[in-house]
Amino acid sequence: METNPDFQTSSIDAFDPYEMARKAEKMMVAKVQKPFSKVFIASTYGGFFIGLAFVFYTLVTTGSSTMPYGMAKLVGGLCFSMGLILVIVCGADLFTSTTLTFIAKESNKITWFQLFRNWGIVYFGNFIGALFLVFLVYMSGHPWGADGQIAVNYMNIVEYKLHHSFIEAIALGILCNVMVSLGVWLCFSCRTSADKVLVLLLPIAMFVACGFEHCVANMYEIPMGILIRTTTDPGFWVAHGINVAQYSDITWGDFIIWNLVPVTIGNIIGGALLIGWGNWLLFLRRHTSKKRH
Repeated sequence: METNPDFQTSSIDAFDPYEMARKAEKMMVAKVQKPFSKVFIASTYGGFFIGLAFVFYTLVTTGSSTMPYGMAKLVGGLCFSMGLILVIVCGADLFTSTTLTFIAKESNKITWFQLFRNWGIVYFGNFIGALFLVFLVYMSGHPWGADGQIAVNYMNIVEYKLHHSFIEAIALGILCNVMVSLGVWLCFSCRTSADKVLVLLLPIAMFVACGFEHCVANMYEIPMGILIRTTTDPGFWVAHGINVAQYSDITWGDFIIWNLVPVTIGNIIGGALLIGWGNWLLFLRRHTSKKRH
């Protein structure tokens, strides 16, 4: 049942949808108005945190072929949700959830220039944070754990990601950011960190378990695969009975053209339009229209 948007309550209950929308709009305006240095630092943390989640996912899914398919994906998805939990609770900036600033533009509280400037800074900062983690994890020797099976898992995950068609990658990006943005939107109903952890778990676990595509997660995973492919001794692949030629398309060009670009497009559509604009139409447009007259 909908709540009167003009009715204010003071309780420990979760915020209702109208309050959530107003809270989201206020937070998105504040996000865009932060100075460059704060946005950039927060976004490097965002890329770093999501990369850590993919480290966790890759580890726990290594050697999971003996588990039922769905259960292995569920475990991996629940572990990956750590990344969004870190982003939300620690106040980092993440490109996929930053697309929700579109609601502030629809309310005429920011300009197109402010919106795209913020998106660009966050996107670039996420990439820097993810690449820094690639360097740290690679130098730590972690991919060579489990007798090199973790490295092999990286390669197989990346190989799968680079074999979507352009349209498939867009669709997978849309589906991903519908779930990520819904998880973030649910957090606007929360009053405590514990609430936020609980509401994030299933939306994030679902998008990961289903194989939907997240541009920032791929900023970590695919460069790691490229690094492993280009630096690993050929004897490693021979020892594991793998023909390294099957990974020949794991390159920067294929990453950007067949994954990063279409997935980013899909993430924008899923977050800015399907969740951001949709909720603006439902819960904010009436009030905004009054202000315009």
